[in-house]
Amino acid sequence: MMNAIDLQEQVEALLEQYGKQCSNVVNEAVHEVSRKALKKLKKESPKRTGLYSKGWKVKKNDDKFSANDILYGKEASTYAIAHLLEHGHAKRNGGRTAPMPHVAKVEDWARKELVDTVEKKLREV
Repeated sequence: MMNAIDLQEQVEALLEQYGKQCSNVVNEAVHEVSRKALKKLKKESPKRTGLYSKGWKVKKNDDKFSANDILYGKEASTYAIAHLLEHGHAKRNGGRTAPMPHVAKVEDWARKELVDTVEKKLREV
């Protein structure tokens, strides 16, 4: 016959195991979606010479409590002009350039994709 203490320990062990599995699933999903977002951002970026779109990179961050990958412009030409291209800017002789939204589109897609991917993978656990 099982006493209350044994039952409590077993439930705690199962919950801890499930928590670790969920954490692994979320970490895996974050890395998967960030790689897809990088490819999508490179494809969606404006191309004149190709240097801007090639400058996007992903930095994989893992710590004990969370996973967050950082999508960033590695080259000076990438991060310095991303905001200007995304929102448009004033021209030297007056007027404004047309905005070329590409980062916001990929960000919105990545947010939705991450939620869908985590939900799908958690159903499999």
